[in-house]
Amino acid sequence: MVRIVTDSAADFEPWELEQKNIKAVPLSVIFGEKEYKENIDLTKEEFYKLLKTEKDMPRTSQPSPQDYLDLIDEAREKGDDIIIITISSGLSGTYQSVAATKELSGYERCFVIDSLNGTGGERMSVEYAVRLRDEGKSAEEIVKKVTAIRERVVLYTVMDTLEYLHRGGRISNTVYKIGSIAHIKPIMHVSKEGRPEIPAKTMGTSKGIDFVVKHVEKDMPDEDFPFYIMFTENRKNGEILRERLEKIGVSVPEERIIPVGAVVGTHIGPGACAVVYIGKK
Repeated sequence: MVRIVTDSAADFEPWELEQKNIKAVPLSVIFGEKEYKENIDLTKEEFYKLLKTEKDMPRTSQPSPQDYLDLIDEAREKGDDIIIITISSGLSGTYQSVAATKELSGYERCFVIDSLNGTGGERMSVEYAVRLRDEGKSAEEIVKKVTAIRERVVLYTVMDTLEYLHRGGRISNTVYKIGSIAHIKPIMHVSKEGRPEIPAKTMGTSKGIDFVVKHVEKDMPDEDFPFYIMFTENRKNGEILRERLEKIGVSVPEERIIPVGAVVGTHIGPGACAVVYIGKK
């Protein structure tokens, strides 16, 4: 048997994890002195309420190595292979921690993959691994194919506010004030190296959505894989994005409109919307 493990940054709902037979190790979100485990004692809805009401910016913390060591030991006892797919090493130290834990365990049938992405992009790699597992592929085959697909994952986000970049110290007070007055909406992209980039800034959310739709039209998705719309807290902009995608022939069913959790939401704030898909070869 091949076990698939990921972390809560992949933004699966608890019922999805059970349905797809995936284990997800929770990352922690810390508001002041209070620490929450994502999807264990803090839902996505509760997180965004705290994000708006708490004075201090939240901090995120990677899982304990012991959480992964327990899962590796359990797989070893059963004689199972285990594949662990993590949030991008460019976004968190989780991958490095898991890789070190694997070495510490000494279990040769444990494989660790850096997804080079987060939220829906990480989810893409995990779902592909599940699909291959269910087709009866070996752990080595799954690792090879998932590793190969990572650079084709496309993620573009239209951010609705500069506030959380400012509160997190990622932009200056001057840039924040000028940008807010001018209604500047940053476009965030995850590079092939797994690092967040801002390739463009637009005047207003509508133009930001147009930017993303034009990119999709230029680099159409591979229909062998799902196409996701992601959103933070409020679906409104996600629905606008969905309508404009339909005009270029990209239909997104209800079950593929997915809320973003705390790990990414901490930095981009509410009101954001995104596309996630696998680009054609």
